[in-house]
Amino acid sequence: MSRKKTEPFEESLKKLEKIVEKLERGSLPLEEAMEAFAEGVRLVNVCNQKLDEAENRVQVLMKDGTTGWTTTDYEVTPSAESNDPTAKKSDPPNLEGGES
Repeated sequence: MSRKKTEPFEESLKKLEKIVEKLERGSLPLEEAMEAFAEGVRLVNVCNQKLDEAENRVQVLMKDGTTGWTTTDYEVTPSAESNDPTAKKSDPPNLEGGES
């Protein structure tokens, strides 16, 4: 089931924090704890998706020697690659105005 409009990131994060607090107290009956855990997993996924979307929109300002400032979209690497220590990382953009 998907919602037509998702809740803001901050709202999802607050709900997730409240669930974590409840679970850490350890006073919930098993069924309620399992339901809370499932909702927490859903909220983690929502938050991760929103963070990925925001990261995709981030723009890096780069100095272009002839026309002034330009923008370049920031490229997100998949999380599986980011956990791979052997994966080649791309070099950061050259902000000095020299050739890249």
